[in-house]
Amino acid sequence: MYSEKVMDHFMNPRNVGEIENPSGTGIVGNPKCGDIMQMFLQIEDNVITDVKFKTFGCGAAIATSSMATEMVKGKTIEEALKLTNKAVAEALDGLPPVKMHCSLLAEQALKEALEDYFTKNNIPLPEGFTKPNVEEDED
Repeated sequence: MYSEKVMDHFMNPRNVGEIENPSGTGIVGNPKCGDIMQMFLQIEDNVITDVKFKTFGCGAAIATSSMATEMVKGKTIEEALKLTNKAVAEALDGLPPVKMHCSLLAEQALKEALEDYFTKNNIPLPEGFTKPNVEEDED
């Protein structure tokens, strides 16, 4: 059912924890399945120098959180803004259709953290900035 990469990121998640005084924090949850994700970003000179997450949820939620943090660490804000749930799922060699909402949560948590960073620093949201609506996703 799950790929080897999903199982690896679930059993050995990367970047777990919190960042003290983060540049941006995002927390999201899906009321249908109970998964909750929190992402912390450290941004210096427009680059995500560190990223951590805390996730309460299923194996797919943990794996997508882990993979998303790996995909944006060391990237510029502009590069991180391009991360999509589909890219996260593809990087994990796919997710079962009923677990795609987990990759949506990962994308949304990242974008919430970036939005928090923009707000804290009085930076206008980039043109076209959007966040997926997790609550509308069907299991």
